[in-house]
Amino acid sequence: MQRTIKYLLLTLIAAFTLESCNSGESLQTYFVDNQESGNFISQDIPLSMVKLDQSQFTEEQKEAYNSVSRLNFLGYKSDSTNAETFNAELSKVKAILKDDKYNDLMEFSDKGNKVIVKYIGDDDEADEVIVFGSSKELGFAIVRVLGDDMSPEKMATLVSALQTADFDTSQLEGVVDFFK
Repeated sequence: MQRTIKYLLLTLIAAFTLESCNSGESLQTYFVDNQESGNFISQDIPLSMVKLDQSQFTEEQKEAYNSVSRLNFLGYKSDSTNAETFNAELSKVKAILKDDKYNDLMEFSDKGNKVIVKYIGDDDEADEVIVFGSSKELGFAIVRVLGDDMSPEKMATLVSALQTADFDTSQLEGVVDFFK
């Protein structure tokens, strides 16, 4: 009897160990692996560095904005000489974002640029929000939005508000210049 219990416990421990060892690439490892690579730009942006006019925000949008502490940005610049590499990197990111742990929040197109917003967490609280935008002419960008008590519903309203918000792009000159 003790022998059976012992084998059962060992089997459960082995199953949990193997389950936790994910062989697939995560977005975080993709960031780390490519932050120093050519055609990539990486930047950690504290939210305090990004000044927005919040006067038109609803209470819900202000709450969502204040729940964000920092942004991790990774961008890939596309040009006519690296179309094959661009497509390969774009495929890698799309494959990572297809993982079941990334929940769909919203998707939209703006002037030929496609933007996908996903999150990790549950319906009440997002541990991380991911904004992925791509354009054949410019390249792609991934923003990992990190903070505390981020609500997916409120973050969706914040993203909608940011589309029309008054934003001074000079605050992120290095990122903007990279895609020129």
